[in-house]
Amino acid sequence: MYHKTLPYRLFTVFNNALLGLIAIGCLLPMFHLLMVSLSSTAPANAGLVTFWPKGFTLEAYSKTFGNANFLSSLWVSVKRTVFGTGLALLVNTAAAYALSKDARIFRGRTVYMWYFVFTMLFTGGLVPGYVLILKLGLMNTLLALILPGLVTVYNVILLLNFFRNVPKDLEEAAFIDGAGYLRSFVAIYLPISLPAIATISLFTMVGHWNAYFDGLIYIKESENLPLASFMQTIIVQADMTKFDPAMVANMSQRTIRASQIFIGALPILIVYPFLQRYFVKGISIGGVKE
Repeated sequence: MYHKTLPYRLFTVFNNALLGLIAIGCLLPMFHLLMVSLSSTAPANAGLVTFWPKGFTLEAYSKTFGNANFLSSLWVSVKRTVFGTGLALLVNTAAAYALSKDARIFRGRTVYMWYFVFTMLFTGGLVPGYVLILKLGLMNTLLALILPGLVTVYNVILLLNFFRNVPKDLEEAAFIDGAGYLRSFVAIYLPISLPAIATISLFTMVGHWNAYFDGLIYIKESENLPLASFMQTIIVQADMTKFDPAMVANMSQRTIRASQIFIGALPILIVYPFLQRYFVKGISIGGVKE
């Protein structure tokens, strides 16, 4: 067997070692942030913390979770990610299913497809988008963070191509049993397309969780800021006014920022393992015999 040959074994060892080094390189920055957040003020400010905490303390996390603005921003990001991902999946999968049909079934499909592609290549711009949100009365609302990016044409195209690979005989069999397009979409296409939907879900979740610029534009009240926008003001702009001065008077800003970054990245790191199996394990379609 080819997998027992010496060159193949050497390649496997080299490949695993290389991937292990890459994984360690990705994890070390997060581990360093965790160690800084668990360290006391003096070592953190002096830059003495590497991969082990110095003067172990949980005070940074206590101050972070004791900040009402941080907790409200965290809750806004959770709501944005959950509702935004759900609505995006509903709209994008429905659009991909319709566009995956042949032009003989869906009249005008080509026109609609080019319309979608045009919006992917050209946008209305920042100012018209701001004016639109303002005129619709969506400023300082959760919908202002969700609706502008609800349809992602790239995701629609990915799902469209996946739907096209579903055997037509499955849908035709459903039609014979009395199902319509909606029942066929829900009962056949969605279960078969779980790997693609999981991938799109992760893309959408990460996009919503990490988006900060739209929050700075559309949200004017600090209690309605998503977590990424809140952290941008704290970390990038170095604006600590959203913290109680008495709370951070004896605290290192570096430890507080490290704790916030770690907390902000943790939810996606927790969710990813549950979706990973759909990336490495496809769903075989063996219900139809040619």
